[in-house]
Amino acid sequence: MQCRLTHALLCLFCAALSAAEREGHDIVVYGATSGGVAAAVQAGRMGHSVVLIEPGRHVGGLTSGGLGATDIGNKAAIGGISREFYRRVKTHYDQPSAWKFESSDAYGSRRQKPGEDTMWTFEPAVAEQILKEMLREAQVEVVCGERLDLRNGVEREANRIAAIRMESGRRFAGLAFLDCTYEGDLMAKAGISYHVGREASSLYGETLNGVQTKRAVSHQFMPDVDPYVRPGEPASGLLPGLHDGPPGEEGAGDDRVQAYCFRMCLTDAEENRVPFEKPDGYDPLRYELLLRNLEAGETVIPWSPTMMPNRKTDTNNNRGFSTDNIGMNYTWADGDYAERERIFQEHLRYQRGLMWTLANHPRVPESMRREVGRWGNCRDEFPENGGWSHQLYVREARRMISCYVMSQDDCQGRRTAQDPVGLAAYGMDSHNVQRYVDAQGKVRNEGDVQVGGFSPYGVSYRAIVPKQEQCENLLVPVCLSASHIAYGSIRMEPVFMVLGQSAATAAVLAIEESVPVQRLDYGKLRTRLLADGQIVEWAGQKSRSTAVDSLPGQILDDSAMQRVGDWIAASSIPDFVGPQYWHDNHEAAGTKEAVFSFEVKEAGSYEVRLSYSAHANRATNVPVIVHHAGGESERRINQRIAPPIGRLFVSLGSYRFVPGAKYSVVVSNRDADGHVIADAVQILPAK
Repeated sequence: MQCRLTHALLCLFCAALSAAEREGHDIVVYGATSGGVAAAVQAGRMGHSVVLIEPGRHVGGLTSGGLGATDIGNKAAIGGISREFYRRVKTHYDQPSAWKFESSDAYGSRRQKPGEDTMWTFEPAVAEQILKEMLREAQVEVVCGERLDLRNGVEREANRIAAIRMESGRRFAGLAFLDCTYEGDLMAKAGISYHVGREASSLYGETLNGVQTKRAVSHQFMPDVDPYVRPGEPASGLLPGLHDGPPGEEGAGDDRVQAYCFRMCLTDAEENRVPFEKPDGYDPLRYELLLRNLEAGETVIPWSPTMMPNRKTDTNNNRGFSTDNIGMNYTWADGDYAERERIFQEHLRYQRGLMWTLANHPRVPESMRREVGRWGNCRDEFPENGGWSHQLYVREARRMISCYVMSQDDCQGRRTAQDPVGLAAYGMDSHNVQRYVDAQGKVRNEGDVQVGGFSPYGVSYRAIVPKQEQCENLLVPVCLSASHIAYGSIRMEPVFMVLGQSAATAAVLAIEESVPVQRLDYGKLRTRLLADGQIVEWAGQKSRSTAVDSLPGQILDDSAMQRVGDWIAASSIPDFVGPQYWHDNHEAAGTKEAVFSFEVKEAGSYEVRLSYSAHANRATNVPVIVHHAGGESERRINQRIAPPIGRLFVSLGSYRFVPGAKYSVVVSNRDADGHVIADAVQILPAK
């Protein structure tokens, strides 16, 4: 009765306001990220008035901001409006007119399976065009260029939000509100509990949260890179990008945030290419660590380009010094607009300077300069910003603390939410968080975590609504309630769209039932979600992996694997060792290697085995080189055939090894005729 009375009073209050004072809607969505667009479309399709308010000038967030190489882990986990978007992408590229700089046959993305009705790679402008079409069809009112007043922007009545006010003074009243921003501004200003940074692993009984120096293997500096302005002289000061002091205790929490960057849409089509230019304010010392890392032996270009249609890329971070501007984003989440603009411009200047350095600096190897220099920004993407995205990749900012906090246990199946509103399917992934000087006086990165090997899992409805005592008509599908490491698995654009649709559905049903969003009957919500094509439970094949500590001998898994080039973590095809395996995506033949390094304690003959998950799309001729005491030996492995030893391993032969020397097994994609898998190596005394 109390809930119904509150609802009735709210309606009377809104009705009493003059038209000049308010803009009334049933649903107010703040933040036109991909999740915000999906939420607004769903509310419109359910017949309710909805307004979508975007602080910037574009809709789609990262989906239209350069992240065209969709990360998901398992496409079958995605349904509803999210899957509809990827179907529309496919329909767009089925038209010959969509191909301006190459033919569809010439593109042939290996991320695309034959016969699929969806497409998961696309150009930024195409994504925004499709999202706008979906909004128009759902008759959603879209308001761009309006930022929430961070001081007095939230009007509350009792335990509900009555309206939100913009910096311009414009006011939006509603019955339910959705915060779909990457930062969680509306959530925070409404007084909802949240966290910024990494929790201690002990808080939620996790192992992958907090400081993770022992896992600092990938995207790491070469050994012996000096951190000081004048090498060997601490008194000369640290180079830019490094912080003073230790990284913190293993597993301890801190307020540091994983690095941001711009996803770059680049092209090698000369008629569409804008060459990299040295930015104003270029500081050569900012890139001294990059140059020293190259001079220390780094041979891989520090970027990760994935081809998009029309000879464009989605280029991401890769290696020890790359596009991730480590340590320069800590104040973004709670910062005001001026602080965020400062950080945005600093990141833009840093990344523009990085690309110019790679293409022009004489200390960069000539072959690397030549390769980077043939690329550039696209004239037809983000023209108002010189080809650079309007959207900084805010991988993580605020995270709500609600009655249910998604954690590592949810990801790895030790706990199952009983009220799922969508599935997450990506591995637990965090980019580096800090760059510091280690105990040996050398440069190190910390924070990179990449652990998979689990099936798609449900995201709890309770994780997208605040505690009832804090607010009864707000939903938060993007800055949802999750620990740092669980958020690293959930925070994928297709999942944000799924959760945005589910949040809007719940908001509409709560209005129709006149109940707080926390008291909505889950059975009714679930029925409607399923009717609209959402997938809330995983019915596919469960992941089958073998624990490292259950195997005899010396096992070299992810922590002993150094990856050269852009490898992708996966866990969808059994059988494999540990949390995941890696594949080369059947791209960039001859440029990718997985190096398993090891030593032995006793001299002798050892059998060397290689693990991989077999499948019809694998290469039949994977080159594997074993470096041993007698030199090196190469084998070619047919990874379409299941490994004969327990469906896990194939023998590479027996070789002699001696203590005190370093050896390795190298898996490469040289001349490979399919996907190359790198999983694990087993070293056993030879029989």
